[in-house]
Amino acid sequence: MGLLSNLFGGGSAAAKPSAPRYSNVRIHPAVDNGVKAGSSAFSGGTLKCHCASDKVEVEIGAQTAHNHVCGCSKCWKPKGATFAQIAVVGSDKVRVTKNGEKLDRVDSHAAIQRYACKGCGVHMFGRIENTGHPFHGLDFVHTELSSASGWAAPEFAAFVSSIIEAGYDPAKMESVRGRCKELGLEPYDCLSPPLMDAIATHVGKANGNLKA
Repeated sequence: MGLLSNLFGGGSAAAKPSAPRYSNVRIHPAVDNGVKAGSSAFSGGTLKCHCASDKVEVEIGAQTAHNHVCGCSKCWKPKGATFAQIAVVGSDKVRVTKNGEKLDRVDSHAAIQRYACKGCGVHMFGRIENTGHPFHGLDFVHTELSSASGWAAPEFAAFVSSIIEAGYDPAKMESVRGRCKELGLEPYDCLSPPLMDAIATHVGKANGNLKA
């Protein structure tokens, strides 16, 4: 009976999942110990900057979408993080509630107008003012700045190769992508396929190649 079980799998113990190979690779404090699931019932929270006093506060009145870790050189990253973590929400759901006079645009020429605290440098939200942009109407926010639980979980890793531009060792990129996959964050060197499709759809409608 034991021989038959060994040959045909009957009664054998389930295979144990392999141990993470890249757990020593730092991605972002919010995901380094595992990705936390979001809540479908979550309806928003308050983001606060890192100043010791007179914190800038921004109220987010809805759940976020397309949360991800981002390797681009423009997104704000907490100290020691290799990637930023950023999500989108409707601009009409973003409201500065305290110390808004401390906010200033990081780069007035950028597609995403990122508003940062002049005291601590933390980016509080990014807004697209160009009405012709595919993501007009969405604000980019860092949900880690909120103490509330339930924010949408990160789904993928974007612009992964861009961390090299900030000085990351190119020889270690295999480990970075390996760690992202271990965390369930599929690594892309652009955005995720649904977001790239959304951009292409917008462009196709704008140039007349797709029906509106």
